Amino acid sequence: MALFLQTTFLTSSSSLRQKPCLSSWASHISTSRTRTRVHAKIREIFMPALSSTMTEGKIVSWVRSEGDKLSKGESVVVVESDKADMDVETFYDGYLAAIMVEEGGVAAVGSAIALLAESLEEIEEAKSKAASSSSASSPAPAAAAPVSESTTGSGAVEKAVVVAPPSPSVVASAVHPASEGGKRVVASPYAKKLAKDLKVDLGRVIGSGPNGRIVAKDVEAAAAVAAELGSPAAKVSAAPAVQAPPGIELGSVVPFTTMQGAVCRNMVESLSVPTFRVGYTITTDALDALYKKVKSKGVTMTALLAKATALALVKHPVINSSCRDGNSFTYNSNINIAVAVAIDGGLITPVLQDADKVDIYSLSRKWKELVDKARAKQLQPQEYNTGTFTLSNLGMFGVDRFDAILPPGTGAIMAVGASQPTVVGTKDGRIGMKNQMQVNVTADHRVIYGADLAAFLQTLAKIIEDPKDLTF
Repeated sequence: MALFLQTTFLTSSSSLRQKPCLSSWASHISTSRTRTRVHAKIREIFMPALSSTMTEGKIVSWVRSEGDKLSKGESVVVVESDKADMDVETFYDGYLAAIMVEEGGVAAVGSAIALLAESLEEIEEAKSKAASSSSASSPAPAAAAPVSESTTGSGAVEKAVVVAPPSPSVVASAVHPASEGGKRVVASPYAKKLAKDLKVDLGRVIGSGPNGRIVAKDVEAAAAVAAELGSPAAKVSAAPAVQAPPGIELGSVVPFTTMQGAVCRNMVESLSVPTFRVGYTITTDALDALYKKVKSKGVTMTALLAKATALALVKHPVINSSCRDGNSFTYNSNINIAVAVAIDGGLITPVLQDADKVDIYSLSRKWKELVDKARAKQLQPQEYNTGTFTLSNLGMFGVDRFDAILPPGTGAIMAVGASQPTVVGTKDGRIGMKNQMQVNVTADHRVIYGADLAAFLQTLAKIIEDPKDLTF
């Protein structure tokens, strides 16, 4: 990298084509190195793209403060993307000279959120640049895509890449909306897991980490205090529940959260796809009986429905296909069932990958893991953006039927209603009682036709009404 930066000190590209003598070349290298040592390096820390759909990010908290010395690979800031809160790191050593976007602020991907100085002497210069940049910029500056820059003089500013760490070091908000005057509660992932196990409300814990970040020892101390007072730790988390929720000011304008903004963009994009809907009634007596048998083994109804859907998609690959460019479509090689989950402040679709190949017990365990991560905003991009077919189940709320909006980039989504006792006529002309549910599929009509959906739903109904294959 140092060599790359030095090459940019050349005054023009024509000098690269010249063949100077050894002495002049050595003199040029010496001059370049001298200029590197003399001139200041102030780099911009810019808002990283934490997912393929992210266009802007919200600063949850700064892990380090202005003036702190940073090392390459060290966490600097917690950013809320459209789906998760994540620790992000710096690629460079230096000093956090100036924070340009405060906690709670929103910045476009690629725009500067802070300045990094190479040495202590350059901090004041960086602060001046931040102040002048803030005063000269418009309220909504256009985001510039991050490109490779170089330092060409003492006034130059160089982009410093800030990236998410390779391992899923994700930080989630414990309470949403945030407590204490609207500020987000920031804690380490282990502290959050510990708080969940000990039933400690993080909103009532004072953190001892950087910028008040809650760490494991803070949670343990809070649990110990609750025990000493003779009350279970659960009371720590139960106290806020008796408080009335904050009132809603009628007539007020509330901006979208980052996640709500992402959902809004996806829903608007879906309007460009010509869709149609087909409904089907499925008898669920056999599925209900199977669920009662395997529920004690940790199997969930969601996993059973996902497995049944995946097995039906194996026989009807066109329903698992997708059209992205309007000129062709793709038969997806994997059957990844995305399932809509409502979380505080938005909606997300965790993905059960290769659902047709995974046994029902492993699928159920994976689903529980995904739901926990989704509600803690800890999902990684591959865990929510790789779905090839989507399920949306409102049956658990007693909804008997509804239509779902097709997610962009997929071929179909199935809305599942509640299974309810229904009076039906039998084949021998008698009246009987059966449990039935209504499913409605919304599909991309550019690729999938009515006969395709009808055949798929017939196969799905056969699997659900005779579910012996679901447990293999």
